[in-house]
Amino acid sequence: MPQLVDERLEAYCTALSSPVPPVLGELERETHLKTVYPQMLTGPWQGSFLTLLTRLTGARRVLEVGTFTGYSAICFALGLPEGGHVDTIELSDEREPMIRTYAERAGMADRIRLHIGSALDVIPVLPGPWDLVFLDAHKPDYPLYYDLVFDKLPAGAVILADNVLWSGKVIQPDPDEETAGLDAFNRKVAADPRVEQVILPLRDGLSIIRKIG
Repeated sequence: MPQLVDERLEAYCTALSSPVPPVLGELERETHLKTVYPQMLTGPWQGSFLTLLTRLTGARRVLEVGTFTGYSAICFALGLPEGGHVDTIELSDEREPMIRTYAERAGMADRIRLHIGSALDVIPVLPGPWDLVFLDAHKPDYPLYYDLVFDKLPAGAVILADNVLWSGKVIQPDPDEETAGLDAFNRKVAADPRVEQVILPLRDGLSIIRKIG
């Protein structure tokens, strides 16, 4: 995944941000060793941001759409108050052992509820509500995820959508399916009077959306 931010600048930001626990460094290394697309990992810079935002919003109930190896789920769990929990959805059951192992090693197993299956099938059967939602799964389905979660969110809830700039391809002509899906999502959110939103060039682009009605 090409970086929107210079690697040296990202390293500088990471070094001067609050550190993530050492166990996440171990998870990062194992992800690089055992997965085909390790660049999908959240990483320490964005991970610190997710933990801090969870604390700033006071979220107690988080939904993550797209677990991968569990890095971001742990980051959300670290920011939760006592009694809070993360519902996280992962399509591939092959990743379940790594996810559960590292949730346990991070001391967050009691806060993370893992659901294996397609998010399009799982979201409708989860009760909600959620204070914070993180979209980081199949990019063309972002508009569908948005519609599925919206009515399960109270006013003031926040939706985070990752990879919304897609290596800058959202402003290029002749988009592929994933780019077209992300652009459609960004435009859908921008036209929705029920929310306020801003897109940040954090790594591959992060949209922060707040439900206002």
